[in-house]
Amino acid sequence: MTTLLRHFRLQIIDRYIMRRFLGTYLFAIALIIVIVVIFDAAEKIDDFLEGHAPFSEIILGYYVNFIPYFVNQFSGLFTFIAVIFFTSKMAYNTEIIAILSSGVSFRRMMWPYFVSSLLITLLSLSLNLFLIPEANARRLAFEAKYMGKHKSNYEAHIYRQLEPGTFVYIRGFQGQSKMAEFLAIESYEGGSIVSSLETQNARFDTLTGRWRAPKYMIRRYEGEHEMLTKYMTPLDTLVNLSADELGRTQDLVQTMNSVKLSRFIRQQQKKGSDMVPLFQVEAYSRWAYPISTFVLTLIGVSLSSRKVRGGTGLHIGVGIALCFTYIVLMRFTGEFAKGGLMPPVVAIWLPNIIYAAVGVYLYQKAPK
Repeated sequence: MTTLLRHFRLQIIDRYIMRRFLGTYLFAIALIIVIVVIFDAAEKIDDFLEGHAPFSEIILGYYVNFIPYFVNQFSGLFTFIAVIFFTSKMAYNTEIIAILSSGVSFRRMMWPYFVSSLLITLLSLSLNLFLIPEANARRLAFEAKYMGKHKSNYEAHIYRQLEPGTFVYIRGFQGQSKMAEFLAIESYEGGSIVSSLETQNARFDTLTGRWRAPKYMIRRYEGEHEMLTKYMTPLDTLVNLSADELGRTQDLVQTMNSVKLSRFIRQQQKKGSDMVPLFQVEAYSRWAYPISTFVLTLIGVSLSSRKVRGGTGLHIGVGIALCFTYIVLMRFTGEFAKGGLMPPVVAIWLPNIIYAAVGVYLYQKAPK
């Protein structure tokens, strides 16, 4: 055990590689952030002015919350570019040859790379699981207030499954007043509707989960025949629907931290909701994408540690092509999972598995 720890203890060359790795990574992120913020501000300046957004709100309410989301989305690409860029330069300066000639194995040389990748992965996981959902909530609130986007956090027509065979339809829901223009709770058996409770001007109590309305009516169906019964007495009914579920689906999952999202998925599974795959894709992606840092690092080091005709440019070109195909594959498999064509856990982790195999192949071909 002591020998193993001594073997993997950080040496001067390890600190050198980590400094180059993390320094290049942070420089690439800082550079792209400056470029993106400049172009984004130029594109949105009219929206900021029309919405009379204060400068402090633009900085603190929008860009401070936008930057972590953007950085995390492209963290894998930045890692890949950083690894390829400085490792390729080391190869062409014969530094890697000198390292291997000194008795350091290629596997041992990978140690500082993976330590650096671990730091980036932990940062990415922290952002993905906890910080970014809160930042997304603040960013969406800013866009709704000053930029006219998502003026309502609720869809015009809300259709949710309460339990197998029971659905609720809500039209014209207002978030501030918790009032719906129209509410219908429909029950189905064998794919055919059997009853429908309908009411207008229904108010939702977020504390009790109950809907209240001045009057309501129930439609009952027997085959092709409809029986209509009117009730003039006030409606006061409990609905298995939380306030969070009334929001826009995409905004809903983006603003939940990992704990809330896991609890929400379990709740939706009990209801038999057909939207569970969409939520699971978001949950699994928050873990899979940060873990891909290790896969992309393995590919980057193995690919760029050998001298080839074409220089650093060839390494960067091939590396970026591989990275973008990885991103495209992850997007495609995610859409397959949302459409029910693949299990979400398989769809989200499949790109990592495929590119890990590519990384192992390139590692075997790397100079030893």
